[in-house]
Amino acid sequence: MTLPLMPKATAVWLVENTTLTFAQIAEFCGMHLLEIQAIADGDVASHIMGLNPITNGQLTEEEIKRCEKDPKALLQLSEHPEIDRLLNKGNRYVSQSKRADRPDGIAWIVKHHPEISDAQIVKLLRTTKSTIVSIREKTHKNIHNIHPRNPVTLGLCSESDLNKAVALAVKKVS
Repeated sequence: MTLPLMPKATAVWLVENTTLTFAQIAEFCGMHLLEIQAIADGDVASHIMGLNPITNGQLTEEEIKRCEKDPKALLQLSEHPEIDRLLNKGNRYVSQSKRADRPDGIAWIVKHHPEISDAQIVKLLRTTKSTIVSIREKTHKNIHNIHPRNPVTLGLCSESDLNKAVALAVKKVS
């Protein structure tokens, strides 16, 4: 089951504003029952401001009322395309160790897919245009240690994102 955005803040709001059972809130937010009970007691998350799941489209009032009437019913996330897009986007953070591999990924794309524009590489690998230009012109400060490696195997982008970028570049060229 997909969890709501900001589950702890959502749990705080549900504890404060509904008569749902702790088990229902815990199941919906992907948290432990005791953690929900601690939120209700004020021991945990007292500094967290509650996030209304109705206003951001994750739940409907009818869904909350349905589950308030039946303590065994489980809350279901609303099927909302914007929420689905946000939930499935994935983590865009790149760790420090992967950042060091980014020039290798850029060099691989420049070598194997020269049809991909700098703007596409910037978006794909979350880098800067000046870094791409310096690698392309071999003026990068660390050029002697850069070895072209596939950015997918480095974990810098997904295979599908790379394929989309290549297809888009080929379409623009032809």
